[in-house]
Amino acid sequence: MRFVAAAKTDVGQKRQGNEDRFCLDPALGLYVVADGMGGHAAGEVASRLAVETIQEWMEKYLSGADAAIVGPAAAAGSAEANFLLSSIRLANRIIFDSAKDRREYTGMGTTVVAVLAPGDRFVLANVGDSRIYRIRRDQIVQVSRDHSFVQQQVDNGMMSPVEAHQSQYRHMITRALGLRESVDVDLTEEPAHPGDVLVLCSDGLSDLLDDEEILAAVQNHGDDLDRACQALVERANAKGGDDNITVLVIRAEAGSEAAPPDRRRSAATEGGGVFAWLKRAVKGPIGGS
Repeated sequence: MRFVAAAKTDVGQKRQGNEDRFCLDPALGLYVVADGMGGHAAGEVASRLAVETIQEWMEKYLSGADAAIVGPAAAAGSAEANFLLSSIRLANRIIFDSAKDRREYTGMGTTVVAVLAPGDRFVLANVGDSRIYRIRRDQIVQVSRDHSFVQQQVDNGMMSPVEAHQSQYRHMITRALGLRESVDVDLTEEPAHPGDVLVLCSDGLSDLLDDEEILAAVQNHGDDLDRACQALVERANAKGGDDNITVLVIRAEAGSEAAPPDRRRSAATEGGGVFAWLKRAVKGPIGGS
């Protein structure tokens, strides 16, 4: 199995800056979208730290470097799944500790969705309300679960999915990186089938496009994943562009895995380590369930 991917991020129609970040690293088989939050550019800092940390530590883990696993292992998870889990926990603690050091960053945080594609399977992780969709045989399903107030209401039978999508409280998230010393991460693994497509996105896309619109945009552009990403962003902007918009599309293809290409794009590392000064030794134990 081999994987091809493309991504696009856009400020949208109503925001001055872009607090979304993504990582597209086919050499690692790593794909991440983060949607930051917090005033005084703190959201941008949080999302950059998240993506940069996850990418850096996944490279250490997958290269066999001597890097400690953070927090307890997921008993049913593969080594690769636990590497991804550990890197997200570390990103959480770095963001949390960085926020304590600067008053203007108090309360900063970020959502994250991440996919690792080792061999013929997907490892999926998420915290917050950014989403992962899977398209298989002309059907689209959301495979991540929103960590939000309205999702809790839906789960408890207090609100329908339609009401949740229209609710003024839909942006109230119940989990994010950086808000507490430890964080619960949803982690799953599933086989990758030839033709499977995963769509990772921030809520700037999923708030404005329903599942069928996302499916149509991907299918209408066939093998041109860059054009599919562009079409999704354009559609979200045409419907108001209320927030930053980020989308990353991955397709599984039959055949032998190609030699790792040069790394393509990581919106976390553009600018040559501007945020490296924020990354310091983390004091104390780093937990997480």
